[in-house]
This record gives sequence, structure tokens and C-alpha cells, in this order.
Amino acid sequence: MTVTRPVTIALTGVTGKLGGAVASGLQDLAPRLRLLVRDAGRVPRLEGDVAVMEYGDAEASRKALTGVDVLFMVSAGESSDRVRQHQVFVDAAATAGVGHIVYTSFLAAAPDATFTLARDHWHTEQHIRESGMAWTFLRDSFYLDFFPEIVDEQGVMRGPAGSGRVGAVARQDVARSAVAVLRDPSSHAERTYDMTGPETLSLTDMARIIGQTQGRKVTYREETVEEAYASRAHYGAPAWQVDAWVSTYTAIASGELNVVSDSVQILTGRSPMSMADLLGQG
Repeated sequence: MTVTRPVTIALTGVTGKLGGAVASGLQDLAPRLRLLVRDAGRVPRLEGDVAVMEYGDAEASRKALTGVDVLFMVSAGESSDRVRQHQVFVDAAATAGVGHIVYTSFLAAAPDATFTLARDHWHTEQHIRESGMAWTFLRDSFYLDFFPEIVDEQGVMRGPAGSGRVGAVARQDVARSAVAVLRDPSSHAERTYDMTGPETLSLTDMARIIGQTQGRKVTYREETVEEAYASRAHYGAPAWQVDAWVSTYTAIASGELNVVSDSVQILTGRSPMSMADLLGQG
């Protein structure tokens, strides 16, 4: 009689909001979980085997992934060499014998996407496709959670988004969807899911909903692209980072993110949260 060992699932990003939520949602599988972290001293209060690695460290990644069947790969922190870090990590996973990668990508990922960081995701997707491993891509829209955070002290959201609309998704819905995929990964092999909320909103809509929920006046003030670059210059960030910041808004203006999908409903069995739902939780 052949004895089949339980599937081992490795999770990256567990010290962050998304990865931490996914790990929490899988705690009943704790004996089968491997929590991948850069710093063992920052391991959250979660059960599971802990392994230390960094995306750009091939040897540490290979050791951390040996014996892993399914890998949940949260994209690395934004950096100028993020694609290279991803490629090193994917290669290490293939070498270690990982069979399936579930990767958090971005909606409308393409080599010429308006949102510059979506180009990183496209290149990473291509590398995963060519790795020989099974894959599932969760292509997240912008997080609903992000937009209240960009309202300044005067109650103003600023950016060159025009009247464009975005089907932003709650981080919680992405986490719940990832948990569903990881519980039955083979059913989702070679599938790409666009992760969106239930509706598309302009920044004017978002400002209104945020203001109504928080009981204050919130407005959206449109900037030109030139004004957007000028208003962010004082941060002293590298050019690639400022390009990413500004293209967050121009991607909305372009219409590329004016998308609503049923992926959250399909994967979780429940409707995705709206902005009002998200803010109403607090």
C-alpha cells in the first residue's frame, strides 16, 4: 500500500498584512505549514515550522523550500531589482522540488502596463510559467485599504487619476481567496484570477464614501502628471519609486483597472467587500 504524505505549504510574507492573514486562515493546517521569514525574531504568533530566507538569496531559499509542495509567494517589497529577486526565488523553488506556486500578481499585468510595478509582476509571471512548476496567479487590483490612507490632514486625496475608475479589492478578500486556493491548489492550477471588489469607483466616489463613513469632508483634487511629480519630489525618492507612485493614479485614469470580476465570489462563496463595508468594520 502506498502511503501519501501530507502536502506541505510554504507561506511568504507572514510578517505582513496579507501573508499574515493567509497564515491565520490556515492555522488548522499548522503541522503542514512552513512560515518563511527574513528575520526569525519577527515571527508572528502563528503555528508552523519557521525557515529563514530572502528572495535574492538562492541558497537560503532552496534550503527553506526543500520538502515544500505548494508555495504561496507574496511579491517582494518594492525595489529597483525586484524582478531579479523574484527570479532567483522562483528558480530556487524549482530546484528545491516545489510543485506549485500561488503568486500574488497585479491586475492587468503586462510588459507595457501603465502602473510601472505591474510590469514587474508580468515578468515574474512569465518566469513562473517557464519554470515547469504548476502555477496560480491572483491578480489583485489596488487594495481598497490603500485609499483612506492617502487622504491628507486637510481631507484631500491628490493625484492624476482624472475620472478613471478602479475595481479596488479589500485585502481581506484577497487573503480569503488565497486560503481557498491553498486548501485545494490542484483545482486552480494554470488559472489566473482577477481580484476585484464589487464595483468600480472614481477617486471622487471614494472621497465621498470615506467622508460619509468618517463623518468629515473628504475631496479628490485632480493633479496634472507634472504637478504629481513636483508634489512628490520633496520625498527624495529614487526615480523608479516616484514613477510607481504617480502611475498608481495614471493607471486608474487609463481605464486599465476599470474591471469587476467574480473571482472573490467564486473562490470564497461570498461577495467581495465594498469600500463602505470595509470602513464600516471599524
